[in-house]
Amino acid sequence: MANDTQNKACAPCKKTSIGGQALMEGIMMRGPEKTSMAVRNAKGEIILETVNTTPMTAKVYKIPFVRGIFNMGATLVQGYKCLMRSADIAISDAEEADREIAAKKKAEKEAKKAKKLSASADSSADESADTTEEIIAPAEETPVVAEEAPVVAEETLAVAEETPVVTEETPEETPTPTEENTVKTVKKKDSKNESAATTVVMIIGVVLGVALALGLFIVLPSYLYTLLERLTGMNIENPYLHGLVKTSFEGVFKILLLVLYMVLVSRMKDIRRVFMYHGAEHKTIFCYEQGLPLTVDNVRPQKRFHPRCGTSFIILVVLVSMLIGFFIPANLSTLIRVLIKTALLPVTIGVGYELIKLAGRKDNLFTRIVSKPGVWLQHITTVEPDDSMIECAIAAMNEVIPEDKNADNW
Repeated sequence: MANDTQNKACAPCKKTSIGGQALMEGIMMRGPEKTSMAVRNAKGEIILETVNTTPMTAKVYKIPFVRGIFNMGATLVQGYKCLMRSADIAISDAEEADREIAAKKKAEKEAKKAKKLSASADSSADESADTTEEIIAPAEETPVVAEEAPVVAEETLAVAEETPVVTEETPEETPTPTEENTVKTVKKKDSKNESAATTVVMIIGVVLGVALALGLFIVLPSYLYTLLERLTGMNIENPYLHGLVKTSFEGVFKILLLVLYMVLVSRMKDIRRVFMYHGAEHKTIFCYEQGLPLTVDNVRPQKRFHPRCGTSFIILVVLVSMLIGFFIPANLSTLIRVLIKTALLPVTIGVGYELIKLAGRKDNLFTRIVSKPGVWLQHITTVEPDDSMIECAIAAMNEVIPEDKNADNW
């Protein structure tokens, strides 16, 4: 193993096809053969789940400018599953924590109750002792009473002796192991129902999300420009200049909208932690690409801005849509332009995918220019991670490294 590690450390820098995605308190790594998810639960343990990556063997998956649609779809589906799974782990941890808190409170309540009963029993015993002394004291003067006194004392002491029995029975009111198992079984059944319901709700959410994205990034910019023309009375007669101004306005608006959204969500505490895991993912991939052993010390100093990133892909798609918009006549109605842009969306995604793939494979002036907008935006979507997050990224990465070291090359 030592020789193996040394050889790997001396390996040349390469461009790997392994990619990742930040999750809730974890990371997903997707390799050519396996996809792995490492999530840290509330107890600090790393939950590791690995599945085989579905191979794309059909020829259509390898056609340039077409494969991007299928690859993006497969990545979104796998990423969605892992994201929901990480959310399930977080929710189950929260429920377990709530149960532990409830059990602790119940135990404290029972302890207080037992203590109170014990104090009551002690008080009864003291009172019985006092009564006995009072009855025995006049025994010299009234022998008859003295004969009956022990009877009262015996009855009182009997009560005192019976009182602790209640204290012993009190803990038996807590659920038996059989009852606890029943509760867990019910919860599992409920969780299955909730999982099915959640899937349906999330599918509806995805559909609504796509519709919202189309509305915000295609419909809204076009209608805003039309509204601006009406309000200002602007009328550009030259069709080429008109197309340039209109497309530039729409493109700049989309970029500003995207950046504003990223800035706003980055201020949320939970999203900031996701962005920290995003940084850990990039650092770990950089470490692997440089052939270094995957340790926290080696990963920590790596860059957190990677040219082959989902953030870079998004901004590239926006820029490509802006370029394609220059070829759509500006004198067409807003509705027709929106329909044409929607129909050309697969082309836009395909071109963006090829550019991001090229940026991940080559390092030259063109690819650096192509990567620059995405790297700049990653200053918002990636944050320096802590060591526990890096450990998650390493755990996920170790599971997806193929046995054939050349299997993950571009």
